[in-house]
Amino acid sequence: MEKILFYVMEGEKMCFNHAMLNAEALLDADKEVKIILEGKSVKLPKILEEEKNPLYKKLLESGVIVGVCKACSKVLGVYDDNERLGLTLLDDMKGHAGMEQYVAEGYQVVVF
Repeated sequence: MEKILFYVMEGEKMCFNHAMLNAEALLDADKEVKIILEGKSVKLPKILEEEKNPLYKKLLESGVIVGVCKACSKVLGVYDDNERLGLTLLDDMKGHAGMEQYVAEGYQVVVF
């Protein structure tokens, strides 16, 4: 089975929407898909929750969205929001969300 990791850095909602749409399409094609929010994208969960974005909720509840970068959440002032939302705060790469584990597991990495 093909495995794809979307490593999302951009803080633009439209960019993240395209990452989610691609993730959904790949899931529908029986691929294994994960999403990590790093960099400026860690500011998006609060916005998407407030909007009640159905695709975001679907991917979050299904475990496709793995979590958000802990360090970037702190630096960008959304740590408390992301923690309150119950997101996993990833810090396996010197406080940031790493991709090494996924590469080791055979995931193709796509950076948005």
